[in-house]
Amino acid sequence: MQNKTEKTKTIMYFPALIKAVRRMLYPLIHMLLKTGITFPQLAELLKEVYVDVADKNFQIDNKTQTQTRLSFLTGIHRKDIKRLHKQNTDILEPENISVGVQLVSKWIQQPRYLDENKKPLVLPLKAKGEPSFEELVATVCKQDIRSRVILDEWLNLGVVTLNNNKVQLITDAFIAKDGLAEKAFFVGHNIADHLSAVSQNLLSDDPVFFERCVYYDDLSDESINELKKLVEEQGMNTLKVINQRASELKRKDKEKHRGKQRINIGLYLYHEENSKDKET
Repeated sequence: MQNKTEKTKTIMYFPALIKAVRRMLYPLIHMLLKTGITFPQLAELLKEVYVDVADKNFQIDNKTQTQTRLSFLTGIHRKDIKRLHKQNTDILEPENISVGVQLVSKWIQQPRYLDENKKPLVLPLKAKGEPSFEELVATVCKQDIRSRVILDEWLNLGVVTLNNNKVQLITDAFIAKDGLAEKAFFVGHNIADHLSAVSQNLLSDDPVFFERCVYYDDLSDESINELKKLVEEQGMNTLKVINQRASELKRKDKEKHRGKQRINIGLYLYHEENSKDKET
């Protein structure tokens, strides 16, 4: 629910915020057009989200949230709000996402599955008394999912390779090369959290969440390649350190039954040729 300070700042920032939103929409619309999602589809989705956010987050204490008020807040006709309320718009994540994340997390952080250089081991499919892919899967899936099912899916997605009955992880994170559903899930998950942090910081007198970037232009291709390599190496190292500590803290919090918070920490890099801003 907004307070008076937030409402005032929203009005004060209005012209600049509209310009910022317009800029954010360019890559979004480009992605939608590339994947065949048209304006009518996006417009319907925007209606759903506007109504859902207004209904859940912009209520007045001790007042029933009516369709008339939702129409006033969102600018959407009441007949559309009535129709949307009857629809089930729940979005489910791909079933193999959470399992895959847990498996890769164990593979890249637990000492049993790392070599002397702290790199993920190449795991035999099966082995007695030593780390194996079957054992790794069993630590997460128990008896629910067989290791062969995971292996076949990961081979299809390009997450691992299989040579001489040995499985090698070829990425440092669960990034599916060919699985659009899996990649799309992470796009929505990560960008949503980033925008939530931006929104909180924008409407607060003091920044609530850490959000920083490094920007340079007029760089050569050679300089860009060097910086990309630096980010890939140092960025992944940083995330691994955070991942290790977060895993330790989660175990402690679980033992004390006090875990109620979630956290999402990410890094990104983008480069292109210098160009004028598209928006005016």
